[in-house]
Amino acid sequence: MKEYNVIVVGGGAAGFFAAINIAEQNPQYKVAILERGKEVLGKVKVSGGGRCNVTHAEFVPQELVKYYPRGEKELLGPFHQFMTGDTMAWFEERGVELKIEEDGRMFPVSDSSQTIIDCFLFEAKKHNVDVLTNQGVKTISKRDEAWEIETNHDTFKAEQLLVATGSSPKIWKLLEGLGHSISQPVPSLFTFNIKDNRLKDIPGVVAQNVEVKVLGTDLYSEGPLLVTHWGLSAPAILKLSAFGALELAKRDYKFEVEVNFVKQATAAILEQLKQVKLDSAKKTVFKFPQFDLPKRLWQQLVLASEMTEDSRWGDINKNQLEGLAGQLTQAVFKVDGKSTFKEEFVTAGGVDLKEINFKTFESKLNKNLYLAGEVINIDAVTGGFNFQNAWTGAYIVSKAISSKA
Repeated sequence: MKEYNVIVVGGGAAGFFAAINIAEQNPQYKVAILERGKEVLGKVKVSGGGRCNVTHAEFVPQELVKYYPRGEKELLGPFHQFMTGDTMAWFEERGVELKIEEDGRMFPVSDSSQTIIDCFLFEAKKHNVDVLTNQGVKTISKRDEAWEIETNHDTFKAEQLLVATGSSPKIWKLLEGLGHSISQPVPSLFTFNIKDNRLKDIPGVVAQNVEVKVLGTDLYSEGPLLVTHWGLSAPAILKLSAFGALELAKRDYKFEVEVNFVKQATAAILEQLKQVKLDSAKKTVFKFPQFDLPKRLWQQLVLASEMTEDSRWGDINKNQLEGLAGQLTQAVFKVDGKSTFKEEFVTAGGVDLKEINFKTFESKLNKNLYLAGEVINIDAVTGGFNFQNAWTGAYIVSKAISSKA
């Protein structure tokens, strides 16, 4: 039996951040991280395309919580305790400088996730945190006020236990055994599979600012839209998939989306098209994109409006003009299935939020059991927000455990 003051189950972002802060605040504590795999910090390594999207430049808690489809209400208090600016300061004090990109995402200046990993491994070593790999947890039980954790190799004992395993069905099962309820996990952050002639030949095209609605629901989002080989992606779609995770799962990922490529009303666009028809009568519609749309996208929408590559503005009839206005503002696409980013897979689901005290991230059902990161039913849209949830929860856990020292 190996004895520690604190055991952290899960060698990911939340687990490392908590372990380092606990050990730094309590040098007398013996702290261990138990990681199931051969390597630690796997998700950190691949996040942000290998650059690690550490957090997002949103510095107002009331605004930051809006990026969390699940957890918005619960995170308001925690974000007042440890916020984006605190994350930046924490890394910079340890020699990792962060930069803010145009879209608000924050990365290490090195543009490499290895910088974050090296920082964590250095800090863990410096503060004598034992990082133990190949330790798949099999059982978690309480005996005489202490936690006993049995892995495939060893048995551990600790006064305080933090579970920070992310979306792990095995660990959720063990937590259910301790009385916790698990919100049914469903995928979040996925792209839409669409077979449509308008998209077939234009993968790689980006429309910078569109509006997307899921028909028959209140789901709506806006932002950049990317045409891919399998359908539609980019922030406008990913945001919709996060906020619609439960609803879209119910529909078995078969639904219709309406895209407004120009973010204007159909009637207003029709008037502008009538003006273009007057001003450019001899020009071909196909060759002269309007409204700053990518040329290849414009051409597909023109063809979908029953025009040819040779149709001239002066010759098109009322129906064709109205058809084009409709394609620009109310283009409907049938979604049939989803594709997930395997490396950056996010799950909506986890330990029920009602069972956690968000002042400390301690379980309300089990004393000295803490939960942080995606093991609880909190998830966010893409852009560094899931990491910020991990840093905030982990830091608050470290303070709560330290207050018991």
